[in-house]
Amino acid sequence: MSVSWNPWHGCHKISPGCAHCYVYRTDLAHDKDPTQVKKTGSFSLPVARSRDGRYKVPPGELVYTCFTSDFLLEEADSWRPQAWEMMAQRPDLRFLFVTKRIERLAQVLPPDWREGYPNVAIFATCENQDRADYRLPILKNLPIGYKGIICEPLLEPVELRPYLGSWVRQVIVGGESGPQARPCDFRWIQSLAAQCRQAGVAFHFKQTGANFVKDGRRYQIPRQLQHSQAQKAGMDFLGEGEIWL
Repeated sequence: MSVSWNPWHGCHKISPGCAHCYVYRTDLAHDKDPTQVKKTGSFSLPVARSRDGRYKVPPGELVYTCFTSDFLLEEADSWRPQAWEMMAQRPDLRFLFVTKRIERLAQVLPPDWREGYPNVAIFATCENQDRADYRLPILKNLPIGYKGIICEPLLEPVELRPYLGSWVRQVIVGGESGPQARPCDFRWIQSLAAQCRQAGVAFHFKQTGANFVKDGRRYQIPRQLQHSQAQKAGMDFLGEGEIWL
């Protein structure tokens, strides 16, 4: 089971993968400013209790953390220590966040982090080769118990072989959603799947995106079919260790 926890909302675009951000698209459709970073009403969700004293989020849940912002966003520096504390207080939950700001992690880690909280997974986003070459060497050398790579939205062929090894628990790949989606070519997916199999790293083809290219033909995939079409491709590979997704 899983639950979403967005302790703050809003973000700033910093790389090509941000161009057609779904958070921006959703906020603008509701006349909201997506660049305004604000603490949310669900900030304390992991430690919130019901009237009978039990945690509202039961043990064993996978908590998708900060998916309407970036957990390492500078504007959240004053709130993040408390968020770390809640993660430490709930070792019975698994927290997962994705970041385009992995270079900020070392300077904002909690004092008791050591080699990483065992219940926290951190994925770096690598939408193209440039971002892979910048972010992955940083990710590799950070003290994190569970590290992953997300190539989403995948915007071009990406060579991950120089970075794949036992330190990477999983690679997740997907296309771009929305009416302005840039093309995602199935050949790029196949290449990444082959790279992961060779390295023994778990691979998950999450979704096709809206603008999918296969065998030279372009397909407009409705949002409700993007995940199921990816599953039909049969590309997933479990690798050699425990995976969370």
